[in-house]
Amino acid sequence: MSGFLPEFPDNGVVTVNRIILKPEFDTDDLQERVAMLCENVKTFHSDTGFYGGFVMLNSGVVSNEGSTIGQAVDSPLKDREALIVTFWRSFEEHEQSHQSKTFQPLFRDVLDLCENGNEEIAYEMLWSGKAYSHEEALAAQAAKATFAA
Repeated sequence: MSGFLPEFPDNGVVTVNRIILKPEFDTDDLQERVAMLCENVKTFHSDTGFYGGFVMLNSGVVSNEGSTIGQAVDSPLKDREALIVTFWRSFEEHEQSHQSKTFQPLFRDVLDLCENGNEEIAYEMLWSGKAYSHEEALAAQAAKATFAA
Protein backbone atom coordinates (compact mmCIF):
# COMPACT_ATOMS: atom_id res chain seq x y z
CA MET A 1 0.00 0.00 0.00
CA SER A 2 3.02 2.28 -0.18
CA GLY A 3 2.51 3.64 3.33
CA PHE A 4 -0.56 5.71 2.46
CA LEU A 5 -2.52 4.24 5.36
CA PRO A 6 -0.13 2.25 7.56
CA GLU A 7 -1.07 -1.39 8.13
CA PHE A 8 -4.11 -1.23 5.81
CA PRO A 9 -4.31 -4.72 4.27
CA ASP A 10 -4.00 -5.25 0.52
CA ASN A 11 -7.44 -6.86 0.50
CA GLY A 12 -9.02 -4.16 2.66
CA VAL A 13 -12.33 -2.49 1.87
CA VAL A 14 -13.02 1.20 1.30
CA THR A 15 -16.58 2.46 1.71
CA VAL A 16 -17.91 5.72 0.31
CA ASN A 17 -21.10 7.49 1.38
CA ARG A 18 -22.29 10.41 -0.76
CA ILE A 19 -24.34 13.00 1.06
CA ILE A 20 -26.24 15.85 -0.54
CA LEU A 21 -27.54 18.17 2.15
CA LYS A 22 -31.19 19.14 2.26
CA PRO A 23 -31.60 22.92 1.75
CA GLU A 24 -32.54 23.51 5.39
CA PHE A 25 -29.17 22.17 6.63
CA ASP A 26 -25.65 23.56 6.32
CA THR A 27 -22.10 22.34 6.72
CA ASP A 28 -22.13 23.08 10.46
CA ASP A 29 -24.99 20.59 10.85
CA LEU A 30 -23.07 18.07 8.78
CA GLN A 31 -19.81 18.52 10.67
CA GLU A 32 -21.48 18.17 14.05
CA ARG A 33 -23.39 15.00 13.20
CA VAL A 34 -20.60 13.35 11.26
CA ALA A 35 -18.11 14.13 14.05
CA MET A 36 -20.33 12.29 16.53
CA LEU A 37 -20.67 9.35 14.15
CA CYS A 38 -16.94 9.17 13.40
CA GLU A 39 -16.00 9.39 17.07
CA ASN A 40 -18.33 6.46 17.73
CA VAL A 41 -16.74 4.37 15.00
CA LYS A 42 -13.23 5.15 16.24
CA THR A 43 -14.19 4.35 19.84
CA PHE A 44 -16.11 1.13 19.28
CA HIS A 45 -14.68 -0.28 16.04
CA SER A 46 -10.96 0.50 16.01
CA ASP A 47 -10.42 -3.02 17.35
CA THR A 48 -13.05 -4.64 15.10
CA GLY A 49 -11.78 -3.84 11.62
CA PHE A 50 -11.85 -0.02 11.29
CA TYR A 51 -8.57 1.51 10.05
CA GLY A 52 -9.50 5.12 9.46
CA GLY A 53 -11.39 7.48 7.27
CA PHE A 54 -12.00 11.02 6.16
CA VAL A 55 -14.85 13.33 5.22
CA MET A 56 -14.61 15.82 2.40
CA LEU A 57 -16.85 18.65 1.26
CA ASN A 58 -17.42 19.76 -2.32
CA SER A 59 -15.49 23.04 -2.56
CA GLY A 60 -17.33 24.16 -5.67
CA VAL A 61 -14.19 24.28 -7.78
CA VAL A 62 -14.17 22.18 -10.96
CA SER A 63 -10.85 21.31 -12.56
CA ASN A 64 -10.90 22.19 -16.23
CA GLU A 65 -7.56 20.43 -16.61
CA GLY A 66 -8.88 17.18 -15.13
CA SER A 67 -12.46 17.22 -16.46
CA THR A 68 -13.61 16.03 -19.85
CA ILE A 69 -17.25 17.11 -19.63
CA GLY A 70 -16.96 20.71 -20.73
CA GLN A 71 -15.49 23.76 -19.15
CA ALA A 72 -17.55 24.22 -16.02
CA VAL A 73 -16.36 26.95 -13.69
CA ASP A 74 -18.03 25.78 -10.50
CA SER A 75 -20.11 22.97 -9.06
CA PRO A 76 -23.76 23.56 -8.18
CA LEU A 77 -23.27 21.25 -5.19
CA LYS A 78 -20.72 23.52 -3.50
CA ASP A 79 -21.06 23.21 0.29
CA ARG A 80 -23.96 20.75 -0.18
CA GLU A 81 -22.20 17.54 -1.20
CA ALA A 82 -19.90 15.54 1.03
CA LEU A 83 -18.22 12.17 0.87
CA ILE A 84 -17.55 10.00 3.90
CA VAL A 85 -14.74 7.54 3.10
CA THR A 86 -13.83 4.76 5.53
CA PHE A 87 -11.23 1.99 5.47
CA TRP A 88 -12.01 -1.50 6.84
CA ARG A 89 -10.25 -4.83 7.19
CA SER A 90 -13.31 -6.57 5.68
CA PHE A 91 -16.78 -5.82 4.39
CA GLU A 92 -18.27 -8.12 7.03
CA GLU A 93 -16.67 -6.10 9.83
CA HIS A 94 -17.98 -2.90 8.27
CA GLU A 95 -21.48 -4.34 8.16
CA GLN A 96 -21.25 -5.42 11.80
CA SER A 97 -20.36 -1.86 12.79
CA HIS A 98 -23.63 -0.65 11.30
CA GLN A 99 -25.54 -3.09 13.49
CA SER A 100 -24.16 -1.53 16.66
CA LYS A 101 -26.76 -0.05 19.01
CA THR A 102 -24.54 2.97 19.62
CA PHE A 103 -23.98 3.54 15.88
CA GLN A 104 -27.54 3.38 14.57
CA PRO A 105 -28.98 6.51 16.28
CA LEU A 106 -25.99 8.60 15.16
CA PHE A 107 -26.25 7.21 11.63
CA ARG A 108 -29.94 8.11 11.47
CA ASP A 109 -29.07 11.66 12.58
CA VAL A 110 -26.72 11.97 9.60
CA LEU A 111 -29.28 10.45 7.23
CA ASP A 112 -31.82 13.09 8.33
CA LEU A 113 -29.58 15.66 6.61
CA CYS A 114 -29.57 13.83 3.28
CA GLU A 115 -31.60 14.93 0.31
CA ASN A 116 -30.42 11.91 -1.66
CA GLY A 117 -31.07 9.15 0.87
CA ASN A 118 -27.96 7.07 1.24
CA GLU A 119 -26.09 4.53 -0.80
CA GLU A 120 -22.83 3.29 0.63
CA ILE A 121 -20.61 1.66 -1.96
CA ALA A 122 -17.81 -0.71 -0.95
CA TYR A 123 -14.63 -0.67 -3.06
CA GLU A 124 -11.59 -2.90 -3.19
CA MET A 125 -8.34 -0.96 -3.00
CA LEU A 126 -6.35 -1.29 -6.22
CA TRP A 127 -3.61 1.24 -5.51
CA SER A 128 -2.64 3.86 -2.99
CA GLY A 129 0.51 5.79 -2.38
CA LYS A 130 1.95 8.79 -0.69
CA ALA A 131 4.04 11.48 -2.37
CA TYR A 132 7.77 11.06 -2.72
CA SER A 133 10.07 13.07 -0.50
CA HIS A 134 12.00 15.77 -2.35
CA GLU A 135 15.02 13.48 -2.63
CA GLU A 136 12.93 10.52 -3.83
CA ALA A 137 11.25 12.71 -6.46
CA LEU A 138 14.60 13.87 -7.80
CA ALA A 139 15.85 10.28 -7.97
CA ALA A 140 12.66 9.16 -9.77
CA GLN A 141 12.98 12.03 -12.26
CA ALA A 142 16.61 11.14 -12.93
CA ALA A 143 15.71 7.48 -13.45
CA LYS A 144 12.96 8.47 -15.91
CA ALA A 145 15.37 10.69 -17.81
CA THR A 146 17.91 7.87 -17.98
CA PHE A 147 15.76 4.80 -18.59
CA ALA A 148 12.40 5.93 -20.04
CA ALA A 149 11.86 5.01 -23.67
